[in-house]
Amino acid sequence: MYSRIGLSILAAGLLLEVDPGRAADQAPPAANPLDVIPEKMPFNMPYGVPISLQRAQAAAQAAVAEAAKRGWQLNVAVVDSGANLVAFMRMDGAQLASIAIAEHKARTAVEFRRPTKVFEDALQKSDFKYVLTLDGVIASRGGIPLVEDGKIIGAIGCSGGTGSQDEVACSAAAAAIDR
Repeated sequence: MYSRIGLSILAAGLLLEVDPGRAADQAPPAANPLDVIPEKMPFNMPYGVPISLQRAQAAAQAAVAEAAKRGWQLNVAVVDSGANLVAFMRMDGAQLASIAIAEHKARTAVEFRRPTKVFEDALQKSDFKYVLTLDGVIASRGGIPLVEDGKIIGAIGCSGGTGSQDEVACSAAAAAIDR
């Protein structure tokens, strides 16, 4: 019954076979990319003075103008550098569920100092499931930090379209701030 070279162990009614020759033939496991230690801190842009109401409204309006030009109905939220809602616009016909999602995207972008697309890519492209354990993360593009003079003054979140549509509208707003 045990003519193969190797060890067999009968434990709790289960037959386990260990073949030392086969273990040597197997390739070592791939290196974990999360074990790489970067030289510099990623996403380490400092926070700046909170965005003013006037600038937040201008950013939201830039996103709405881009969406309207393309025929998209979006919800647009702008938060300050402390993740507090400063401005919100809901286009006629934008889906109700996207109100909270737009705010969540903006808060995630400012709190983690990075576009929400980074989290989407971590899940979709790199299979980094640990991202799902981080409080406050939304792994869907459409949240972008607003930067002035190298400092984060707030963030914008758009929702109601596809992730790529949301991102295009947010990018128009971010470009209007970073002039």
